[in-house]
Amino acid sequence: MDSRKYALVALFTVQLLYGLNYTIAKTVMNENYIKPFGFVLLRVIGATVLFWLISFFFPKEKIEKKDYIKFVVAAIFGMVVNLLFFFKGLEYTSPIHASSIMTIIPVIILVLSSYFLKEKITSKKIVGIVIALCGALVLTIYGKSGRAGDNVPLGNLLILINAISYSIYVILIKKLTEKYHPVTFIKWSFSIGLIMLIPFGYSELGEVQWNSFTPYITFSVIFVVIGATFGTYLLNPYALSQLKASTVGTFIYLQPVIAALYALAVGADFIDAIKIGAMVLIFTGVYLVSVKRKQKK
Repeated sequence: MDSRKYALVALFTVQLLYGLNYTIAKTVMNENYIKPFGFVLLRVIGATVLFWLISFFFPKEKIEKKDYIKFVVAAIFGMVVNLLFFFKGLEYTSPIHASSIMTIIPVIILVLSSYFLKEKITSKKIVGIVIALCGALVLTIYGKSGRAGDNVPLGNLLILINAISYSIYVILIKKLTEKYHPVTFIKWSFSIGLIMLIPFGYSELGEVQWNSFTPYITFSVIFVVIGATFGTYLLNPYALSQLKASTVGTFIYLQPVIAALYALAVGADFIDAIKIGAMVLIFTGVYLVSVKRKQKK
């Protein structure tokens, strides 16, 4: 298996973890075990510790002074704005709505990467994005969830802001991930982000009643910290170092499918012909975008 295939597997794993995270994280917040900003601070603390621990097994890299500001900006968009708006939005909207709104990310990334990174937009990539977008729109418009949010319009707006912030983050880190090892990059990004997040989540984290956790809530918190934070932020920079930013962004179309399937598995949703058709379109679009174009002899 070549590096591109490993990167595609890593990218799929990221979407799988994120797709499950919508329902799992929302359950913890909806049942008032941890409030959104406190949850964000907890996941960043846990992931930062894990990244520092594994960094001892990799060669040490010195960050060039000119890149410090880039790390700070990346932390603002990738950790602070991204995570705070995502968790607050998820508190108000449904998992399927949230995952569907996130499908706007490839459109933003495609425009930004073509302008800033000078990535060429091929006809096959455009067709793939259009097909996947159609599938995502069908799922968004016609797909129904068994769990309604308290304030869906507000939640959707916050998720949209999160999507824009994440798109900017992906573009910002593209060149940094080519220059530094993923562990080096993410270790320092999380450390900077953690300092910025403390004022937002300190009080809410202090209110947590740890002795009230059920086994499922404990598992959910561990999953969010290790899987949906440590795992995704470790694998995503690796994938981005091997693939185009627009390809990485297009895999976001898998999230509504995974989120819907998990909601179905736990009895929070149902399946019908509309959803099956939408999933087929999404997978087809992702395939077209991810297939490497053959070089002409």
